[in-house]
Amino acid sequence: MISKKQFNKEIDIIIANAIREDVGEGDYSSLACIPEDATGTAKLLVKEEGIIAGVEFARQVFEYVDHGLSMDVKIRDGQRVAPGDICFYVTGASQSILKSERLVLNAMQRMSAIATKTNEYVQLLEGTKTQILDTRKTTPGLRALEKWAVKIGGGENHRFALYDMVMLKDNHIDFCGGITKAIQKTQAYLRERNLNLKIIVEARNLSEIEEILKNEGVYRILIDNFNYDDTRKAVKLIGETCLTESSGGITLDTARKYAECGVDYISSGALTHSVHNMDLSLKAV
Repeated sequence: MISKKQFNKEIDIIIANAIREDVGEGDYSSLACIPEDATGTAKLLVKEEGIIAGVEFARQVFEYVDHGLSMDVKIRDGQRVAPGDICFYVTGASQSILKSERLVLNAMQRMSAIATKTNEYVQLLEGTKTQILDTRKTTPGLRALEKWAVKIGGGENHRFALYDMVMLKDNHIDFCGGITKAIQKTQAYLRERNLNLKIIVEARNLSEIEEILKNEGVYRILIDNFNYDDTRKAVKLIGETCLTESSGGITLDTARKYAECGVDYISSGALTHSVHNMDLSLKAV
């Protein structure tokens, strides 16, 4: 996974680009009718049940826009909320609050939806050894926020991008000319460049799992689009050789059954690509 320093850099880029996109030459609505020296307070109001996420991101946005803005946090990231709850108050220059408003809301609404969906999976898998993972099926430019939200919801992050873990999927294997060839060429490439990256290999059937197991150094096998019976067979076949991950159209209706097959992880793109934003608003007090 990427380092904390790298992750924080991604967040800084998101904030700077979002403010550039939204504010441009200036927030003329506020500049036109709000005195520069006017101060005020706004509250983050919850209008829907779920898991709140993005409070700490909001703090970073306010800090970026105006060091003089201060927050009084009442509900922290990861806590369950209900309509009428107030997550925080922000106080300071009214123009700065208004300049920050849309980025804070857009981010928190989406992050909270992702955290809520993730937490549904976490609760569903309770009592099994299986952990829920996100994927790279994220909104371009917002990956750091969405993966942060998964963690807030109790899930775990898969690789962040193409550079922090090797994942040999069906196309890599087919273009390379086979599983063993792809694994061996990858391991040679990593050795030559002194890269310490974990290797995940996707399997489409039990025969491919048998071939993967003939090669050492595989960190995790992705058991892709298997039914329950074949997943159980795959887990038994793999044993303690490496970790296991089920993937491929797994939903809240099927996740528990896959977990009961004994896999270590379930990955789901639905955590980030199929959520409806939580209803939140930032209101002047």
